[in-house]
Amino acid sequence: MTWHRRILLPAAALVPLLAGCSAPAEQTPAAKAPPGFPYTVTNCGAKTTYQAPPKRAVTMNQHVTEIMLALGLEKSLVGTAYLDDAILPAYKKAYDTVPVLAEEYPSKEALLAANPDFVYGGYGSAFDAKDGRSRDDLKRAGMATRLNTEYCPSGSPSVDDLYREVREIGRTFGVPDRAETWIREARATVAAQEKRLKGVQPVSVFVYDSGDKTAFTAGGKGIGNDLITRAGGRNVFADLGKAFGDATWEQVVARKPEVVVIYDYGSTTVEQKKKRLLDDPALKDVPAIRNRRFAVMPLSDTVLGVRVPAALDKLAAQLHPTTR
Repeated sequence: MTWHRRILLPAAALVPLLAGCSAPAEQTPAAKAPPGFPYTVTNCGAKTTYQAPPKRAVTMNQHVTEIMLALGLEKSLVGTAYLDDAILPAYKKAYDTVPVLAEEYPSKEALLAANPDFVYGGYGSAFDAKDGRSRDDLKRAGMATRLNTEYCPSGSPSVDDLYREVREIGRTFGVPDRAETWIREARATVAAQEKRLKGVQPVSVFVYDSGDKTAFTAGGKGIGNDLITRAGGRNVFADLGKAFGDATWEQVVARKPEVVVIYDYGSTTVEQKKKRLLDDPALKDVPAIRNRRFAVMPLSDTVLGVRVPAALDKLAAQLHPTTR
């Protein structure tokens, strides 16, 4: 906004000026909106209109951080938080320029201290109301928010939703061309993999994320389910109506998976997870356990982020090694 100095004149001096009052006052021109703006998007039921790209974004969860970095938006980031595993080498240099607000989720106070105008969460837990970080709370504090599409309340996310996620982030930050370039390359990678797998017989898959008394596994409402399907598998817990959830070990035995896909992250190693499965006498007749057929995927490969096209190739090579 341009401010003009106010000058006080004596009353007599106002007379000649009043004679010219019929002439229109000169207007300060409004700032021109950047190309592509205003931009309105609906994300998980929340409608937001952006007059210009956000300038002070914070990402919470690794896969949304990597989406931003894949689009060359590190200079738009004033903070990040919560890695599940190592950042992709291609983005490490850019990532190292961004302040890390917390090892896991930052407190609301730490988040406010970064003074963001946009907060991008990967999991629903990023916007935990108990911690004062609900999307409504942050909106009242003047921040726009976005939740990764995988955690919208409805729908069964697929690779097509990944393309939409990248496209909408590209539009929001005023770099639609970068987004479309990434999408074209990703589509080509996915199409090449689908061609290699044409005609293969799907193998039944049980995802072992974690758990002892119960099995925490991938359900049918996450990108992990679509990843398994496209890689030539069949998720034995596709009927679980969420991205992740608990199954009983009796159900694992009854569904006879041919392959166990272990999600690799956190302090429990892959070898420890394998040992837990192999040492359980109740699982000894499960085909995957009996034949020691394990595949391993980093957790960040199995959520809705830019790793998915390469992850599809990585998983397919483990489920169907003869197609390589």
